[in-house]
Amino acid sequence: MSEHHTEISKFLSFVLRHKPEAIGLELDPEGWAEVDTLIAKSGIPLTPALLRDVVASSDKQRFALSADGLYIRANQGHSIAVNLGLEAIEPPEWLYHGTATRFLDSIQLQGLRPQNRQHVHLSADPQTARNVGKRHGQPTVLTVSALLLHREGHPFFRSRNGVWLTTHVPQDAISELSS
Repeated sequence: MSEHHTEISKFLSFVLRHKPEAIGLELDPEGWAEVDTLIAKSGIPLTPALLRDVVASSDKQRFALSADGLYIRANQGHSIAVNLGLEAIEPPEWLYHGTATRFLDSIQLQGLRPQNRQHVHLSADPQTARNVGKRHGQPTVLTVSALLLHREGHPFFRSRNGVWLTTHVPQDAISELSS
């Protein structure tokens, strides 16, 4: 992704996941915004073609366009309430959470909490989790007993871009730490 695309992706993350009101944008209950309205209110040079290119070239597939291309939303990571319409599904036996080592004391006391987001984000493989953890400092990977939690009634969802979501992971479901 080019530097220009990265800047646009960060802008989209900000307005579609956290602060649509910063540009006077309104999201529907599922987090969708009209592309034309987003472009008009963005204050930056955007076109429908450029948005399509940013969405398509994003390595993390953070955004989705509606089938008709008239609406855009973030796939997950919201700090504002949206209903992504995801159905609870059975997760694999193990999922992984990447974090920085400085957060381990808190995690050992409280488990994994969504903090300022709607969900805890989990990865299907340790390497992806490690890459996430690197963004926050010295990384560590937590292994989560996802299937056991699911069987105990904890809902799990998989976003459109493959990120696993849940509302909380109790400390006792974190079976292993690796750095």
